[in-house]
Amino acid sequence: MSEQVLADDERLDWLRLIRSENVGPALFDQLLERFGSAGDALAVLPELSRQGGLKRPFKIYSAQQAEAEIARATALGARFVGKNEPDYPPLLRHIDSAPPLICIKGKAELAKREAVAIVGSRNASANGKRLARMFATELAEAGYATVSGLARGIDTAAHEAALTRGTVAVIANGIDITYPPENAGLQQAIGTDGLLISEMPPGAEPREKSFPRRNRIISGMSRAVIIVEAALRSGSLITARFANEQGREVFAVPGSPFDPRAEGTNRLIRDGAHLLSRSQEVLDVLLPMQSRLSHAAPETVAIKPPVATEIDTPARGAVLALLGPAPTDIDDLIRESGVPAQAVLGILLELELAGKLVRHGRQLVSLI
Repeated sequence: MSEQVLADDERLDWLRLIRSENVGPALFDQLLERFGSAGDALAVLPELSRQGGLKRPFKIYSAQQAEAEIARATALGARFVGKNEPDYPPLLRHIDSAPPLICIKGKAELAKREAVAIVGSRNASANGKRLARMFATELAEAGYATVSGLARGIDTAAHEAALTRGTVAVIANGIDITYPPENAGLQQAIGTDGLLISEMPPGAEPREKSFPRRNRIISGMSRAVIIVEAALRSGSLITARFANEQGREVFAVPGSPFDPRAEGTNRLIRDGAHLLSRSQEVLDVLLPMQSRLSHAAPETVAIKPPVATEIDTPARGAVLALLGPAPTDIDDLIRESGVPAQAVLGILLELELAGKLVRHGRQLVSLI
């Protein structure tokens, strides 16, 4: 995706589209590709959702709501950045379901720095915090920003150590909401000396489902993820899973088999993560990779024209007959239905807008 600055009316339309009912990052991209602009997509959402089976009026985020959200962010010293703009983290731009817009506050240049994520247990040990500080400090000296989630424990220790050297906090709530409460001072400091990032609207309180969404951003904007301590059901393991899916390097600090905080990291190592004891081990992996990337040709992405495909009733019936509660591969739907691929994708888009379809990764879909 080539970089370009969004015009104010485009930014408003992007915000309206991503905040509209049932529109997530993946569906946002499909709508933009199919209709050419967010404004044109907004105009057809009611009809598309009706075709997908929605019986009531489709809920579109109004221009007034979007304007109020942008004004609130501006009053906080924050702003919205689109994923095709220069201040959007370059690596994050290319992950599946990258947020179309992020709200940022602080030093925007940190978004473009090479970065390593450091995450771990909220109930961290003294040794775990010491290691997090050491990794953050030493990697900063090598030029890497520290990315974490502003949680208690390991996250806090990593942010504190990297605050004056370059740290990015990705939060699961609005840019003006503090969570946890005891990190109010640290969040304020990062908003000045580091960089705060959120895909949530200003004023949004943290919710359970928001944390995994935050975690995909933490790993997505980082070259590598370091897990210092993690229990078996830790959110840090979700970050590690996203990192693996995104092709990032995963490092884990081993620990005592008698410490529950080491169960998750020990399992990651068993499953193939790099065993980590010194910062140099991260640099040994990343520096050759960075050298190769710096000599590679710049990425070019072909811009696809908007696709307009007429979809008839028999085609919809053929695709619906093949769908059910079990995940189905989209290629199987195309092959078994005999419906052209673009028409199948259009039918799935309509069903998703109507709230009748759920996606399981890029290729699997099921009816709700």
